Amino acid sequence: MIIVFKDKEHFKKEYINALDKNFRTTVENATTAQLYASLAMLLNKNLDEDYNNTNLLIKEKGLKKAIYFSMEFLMGRLITNNLQNSGNYQIVKEAFKDFNIDINKIEDVEEDTGLGNGGLGRLAACFLDSAASLGLPLYGNSIRYTKGFFIQEFVNNQQIEKPDPWLDKGFYWEEKIEDEAIDIPFFGYVEDTVLKEPIWIKAVPYDVKIVGNENNVVTTLRLWSTEASELQEFKDEKYYQMVNKISDSLYPDDSTYEGKKIRLQQQYLLSASGIQAAIKEHLSLGRDIRELHKYYAFQINDTHPTLIIPELMRGLMDVFKLGYDEAWEITKNACSFTNHTIMQEALEKWDIKLFRELLPRIYEIIKEMDRRFVLELEKLNVHETDIYNMKLIGTNSLRMANICIYGTHSTNGVAALHTEILKNTTFNNFYKIYPERFNNKTNGITHRRWMMHINTELVAILDKWIGKDWRYDLSKIEELLKFKEDKKLKKEIIDMKMAKKIQLAKRIKELEGIELDPNSIFDIQVKRLHEYKRQLLNIMHIIYLYLRLKKDQEFRANFHPQSFIFGAKAAPSYHMAKSIIELINTVSKVINSDFEVNDLIKVVFVENYNVTYAEYIMTAADLSEQISTASKEASGTGNMKFMLNGALTIGTLDGANVEIAELAGSENEFIFGMTAKEVLDMYEKNNYKPREIYDNDQRLIDIFEFIQTLNKNPHHFDNIKHSLLNSDYFFVLKDFDAYVKAQEIANNNYKDKDNWFEKVIVNIAKAGFFTSDRTIEQYNNDIWHLTKIK
Repeated sequence: MIIVFKDKEHFKKEYINALDKNFRTTVENATTAQLYASLAMLLNKNLDEDYNNTNLLIKEKGLKKAIYFSMEFLMGRLITNNLQNSGNYQIVKEAFKDFNIDINKIEDVEEDTGLGNGGLGRLAACFLDSAASLGLPLYGNSIRYTKGFFIQEFVNNQQIEKPDPWLDKGFYWEEKIEDEAIDIPFFGYVEDTVLKEPIWIKAVPYDVKIVGNENNVVTTLRLWSTEASELQEFKDEKYYQMVNKISDSLYPDDSTYEGKKIRLQQQYLLSASGIQAAIKEHLSLGRDIRELHKYYAFQINDTHPTLIIPELMRGLMDVFKLGYDEAWEITKNACSFTNHTIMQEALEKWDIKLFRELLPRIYEIIKEMDRRFVLELEKLNVHETDIYNMKLIGTNSLRMANICIYGTHSTNGVAALHTEILKNTTFNNFYKIYPERFNNKTNGITHRRWMMHINTELVAILDKWIGKDWRYDLSKIEELLKFKEDKKLKKEIIDMKMAKKIQLAKRIKELEGIELDPNSIFDIQVKRLHEYKRQLLNIMHIIYLYLRLKKDQEFRANFHPQSFIFGAKAAPSYHMAKSIIELINTVSKVINSDFEVNDLIKVVFVENYNVTYAEYIMTAADLSEQISTASKEASGTGNMKFMLNGALTIGTLDGANVEIAELAGSENEFIFGMTAKEVLDMYEKNNYKPREIYDNDQRLIDIFEFIQTLNKNPHHFDNIKHSLLNSDYFFVLKDFDAYVKAQEIANNNYKDKDNWFEKVIVNIAKAGFFTSDRTIEQYNNDIWHLTKIK
C-alpha cells in the first residue's frame, strides 16, 4: 500500500482510480468535496500498514501503554496534519498542481472535528501528536460527540448557539470497531456488592489514527459512541432518547437536573469504557490482572474522568475478587491526575442524590474510600477542619478533585506558578500529607501544527538561518538568538509578519465583512469567554482609547493604528459572559463606522472561533493579550502559539506568562497588574473597594457613561457595571490603570520597528521550551515510564 505515495506519478494513478471507485467521476468533473474525500480515504487507508506495525511491535515487545482520558480533544482538521506528518504532503501538492487543483482549497473542505471546545481539548490534541512523534505509546480516550460544542452566530450583537452536526458532513479518519463494544450499566440497586437491574447502554469504539512525524508510528484516539445494548431487555422511547443523549454533544447544559445527569453519564461512560477496554486487552495478552499497573498508565486530564479510579477498584474487587488493599495499590499506581483549576469554586462536585441514583455501586466504593481516608487522616492527627475539607464526600456532594489526589500517585499542575498555588493554597492540606505526589508539567504546544504547518514563511526563514534541526528538537530554535540584531533577518521577519497579517485580514474581510489595515498593530485576544480572562478589561480600554482619540488631537497624532481582534465562545448558560460578547460587538459597530477615527482603531469579534481560524490568527498577531487576573489561569497555551509565531505578550504574571517573561526577559514583553500574591492577599483581607476606584477615575466614569449610550435602554448593560462596582471579583478596575499604561508603552514601542522586531526574534528564539514534545518527555520520565517504539 505504501506504493500509493511512492512518487507523484504513482499517486496520480491511484488518485484517479479512487475518484472513479468512490464517486464514478474524474478529476475534471469532481466536486471539491469529492476531491477531498478521495484524498482523505486514500491517505487513511495508506496509514494502515504503519498502524498495524505499531500495534504489533507494542504487543511483541510487551510495551507499557499510557491512556490519556480527556472529555475533549480539539483536533481541528486532520488532512494537513496527516499529510505533513506522514511525509506525503509534497507529493500530493505537486500532483494536484499537475491536475490544476489548489491543495489549499481541498484542505478547506474539511470541517473542524466537533470533539472539543477550549484549551483543555487543544492541549490533549497536542499531546497525542507529540507522543506519536516521539514514538511513545500514548493513546487518547474520549467520546464521539454527534454534535460539537455549538456553532456561534451573532444576531443583534448577541451570541446565538446553533447545533454543530459535524459528523453529518462525513468523517473519513475513523474506523468503527464493533467487536470491541462494551456494555455499561446505569441506575439499579446493590445487593452484597452486586449491581441488580441496571439499565444497560452499549459503548461502541471508533478509532482515529494519530500520525507521528515522519517516524512510521501511528497510534489512536479512541472515541466511544452510545447505542442500544443487547443486554437491555425493555427498550421504550425514553430508553432510546437516553442512549442518544449521552454521546449527543459536548458539555450539555448542566443548569438543569436532566443536563447534570447526562454529564455524569458521559463521565462514567468515558471512564468505564476506557478502563474495561484496557483490562480486556491486558487479559487477552495472557497477563495477570495484578500486573495491570505495570502495563498501563491512566492519565486523568482534569476531573471529568475521575471515575476511572472507583471503576478500576470495582473491576478489581467485584470481577477479579481482589481484596481492597491489593486493588487500591494497583489503582493508585496505575492512575495519575492533571489539575487545570486553581479556583476552589470551580472544582467539580456532584450531588450525592443524583450520583447514588445513577451509579449506586460506584457510590458505595467511593464511600468506602472516604471512610478509609478519614481513618488515615485521623491517625496522622490532622485537624478535624482539614479532615472535613479533604474528605471525598462532603455534606451534600462528592468532591472529584479530592478523589483524584487521594486515588493517584501523581498530581501535576500545568505551569510553574499554577503548581505552586496548588501546593501552597488550593490543595495545601493534601500537599502536607503527600508532598511526593505533587509535580509540575508546564504545558506545551505541538510546533508541527502551530508553526511548521501554518507558517511556512517563518519555517523558510528558520531553515535558512539556523538549518533544519530545530524541526525535530525545538530547543535548537534558540540558535536564532545570535542574529537578533541582524538587519537582514529583521527585514525577513517583518515581511513574514506582514504576509500573515494580510492573509488574516483577507479572511476577516471575507467572513466578517470588516476591513483591517495590515500596517496597524494586530492586538489579539482569543480564548474562552470567562470573566477571569478579562475580555471586559480589554474592551474597556478600547472604549477609553476611542474616547481619547475623539477629543485629544495630540494623542491622536502620535497614536499608531491598532486593530483589536477577539475570538471566544461563551457557555450557553453563562449570562455575564454573553453580556460581555454583546458589549464588544456593540462597541465594535460604533467604532468601525466612525469615519473620524476608524483609520486609527478597529474592533472585530470573529464569529465561531475554532482551530482553523486560530491557524490564521496565531501567526498574524503583533500583540498577544494574556490579561487574566493573576492566580486564575492555570497555564494557557494560546500565549505559547503567539510567542512561537512572533507576537509579544501584553499580560499579567499569570499561568505560563510567568515562564514566558522569565525566558524571553520581561523587557521583551509588556507585563502589568497585580501579582498572584497580591491577588490572594487581597482575597484574604477582603478589603477591596472597587467603587472607590471608579469614583476617583474619570476615565472609568466616562467609559460607563458611553456604554449607557449604546442601547435605546440606557440600563441595558447595567449588570456589567453593577458586578464591577459591587464585587469586581477579578480586579478589572484595580488593574485598569496599569493596563492602560502597558498598552501605551506597547503602542509607542511599535513605532520603533528595529527595536520591536528584535524583541520578536528573542521571543521566537526562546519559545523552544514550550513545545509539547518537552512536556510529554517530562510526563514520561516522571510519571508514565513508557519505552519508546523503535
